[in-house]
Amino acid sequence: MEPTGQDRTELSVSELSGQIKHLIERAFTRVRIRAEVGRVARPGSGHIYLDLKDDRAVLAAVCWKGQATRLSILPEEGMEVTVIGRLTTFPGQSRYQLVVEDLRVAGVGALMAMLEQRKVQLAAEGLFAPDRKQPIPYLPEVIGVVTSPTGAVIRDILTTLQRRFPRRVLVWPVAVQGDSCAAQVANGITRLNGLAPESELPRPDLIIVARGGGSIEDLWGFNEEIVVRAAAASDIPLISAVGHETDTTLIDYVADWRAPTPTAAAELAVPRRDELLATLAAFEARRLHIMADRIVGRRQRLRDLGRALPRPQDIVARQAQQLDHLIVRLPNALTGRISGARARLGTGAGGLRPATMTRHISLCRDRLGPFGIRLAMARDSRLRRATDRLCALVRLHDTLGYQATLQRGYAIVRDSAGVVQPSAGRARAAPGLEIEFHDGRLAVRAVGAGKSGRVGPHGAGQGELF
Repeated sequence: MEPTGQDRTELSVSELSGQIKHLIERAFTRVRIRAEVGRVARPGSGHIYLDLKDDRAVLAAVCWKGQATRLSILPEEGMEVTVIGRLTTFPGQSRYQLVVEDLRVAGVGALMAMLEQRKVQLAAEGLFAPDRKQPIPYLPEVIGVVTSPTGAVIRDILTTLQRRFPRRVLVWPVAVQGDSCAAQVANGITRLNGLAPESELPRPDLIIVARGGGSIEDLWGFNEEIVVRAAAASDIPLISAVGHETDTTLIDYVADWRAPTPTAAAELAVPRRDELLATLAAFEARRLHIMADRIVGRRQRLRDLGRALPRPQDIVARQAQQLDHLIVRLPNALTGRISGARARLGTGAGGLRPATMTRHISLCRDRLGPFGIRLAMARDSRLRRATDRLCALVRLHDTLGYQATLQRGYAIVRDSAGVVQPSAGRARAAPGLEIEFHDGRLAVRAVGAGKSGRVGPHGAGQGELF
């Protein structure tokens, strides 16, 4: 650029805008500012456009999609933030803007205010309602733990479970602080719920989300909306064990149970094995004692009832006496019955004398005589009718039979198999023929054939010989 003189170089608008862009980007390569978030726009491209302002000025800012996914918090209107980025220009509108590289809430007070606002919003949706809570299984077979795979938290949980009641543990490793914490924790809860019972990894019966203590900034990932909604959507009962007893995050409100520490979460997850065995032993002793008392009581009750019953010999004594009387009366009763039967037999035998039977037979024959005559007459009448009908059928057969037709000069031609041949063509094809007349049959053989194949008026076809 020529600062002075009349031969100053002429620049186009694009060239001037490019030089201004170069100067600003070189002078403000990295800036850190504190401001209040104004208008925020999130188009479908994934970029974030926002205004940063104070009481006297407004600065346009943009966070590109790749960087927006790595932000620890998403900007909201009215939030006081600290932003790190670099200045650049937008030549298309002749304005400058800040390209955001990092964005954090400015101060604990602002974080708490935003946390309270988010808590009220999620509570209004019913995510913290008590009726959404699920009961914790008494003795889960598999426990899923969403936490860092290294550190004291997972060691404390495993040690406590081993001491109280050993269970299968499925650890889902996640970052428990930083920009990627919220996304990884939410993904871990969702993926554990998505495990099928027959999959290679066993589906947990209980999920523990755990982290050690820290500042509000360190625990902020567990206040993110994505984590809260993932915990609310979990079909598996979930215990929140984030921070120490005095630390509270939003996942604590939506979890089915909140434990003050990770160790306490492991203690809530399973009972103590020695206490359970002692309880079972006490129940067994109580059961045996109750059974013994009931047996003693029933035995005494049986003795009391036995005293009110008569003696067995007294019960059967009367029946035994009756049996003795019946045994004494039995021979006389049998003798009397035999004598009565013999007398009745003698009385009945008197009617079986030959003369009496002869008179009875003669009487029956006299009664049956008229019936025999009528039966013979009916039989002769039916026989005559059947004979007349048979003679009529024979005459009809003789009239309609083919033998009467043969008497009038006709004949029947059959082949060697006895099949009737109704035409000359079929007769010529037969190897042998038989002609039936009214007075017998004659075997013939075809030895020639004429052109027409028809029989002439004199009885033989021209050119045919039999």
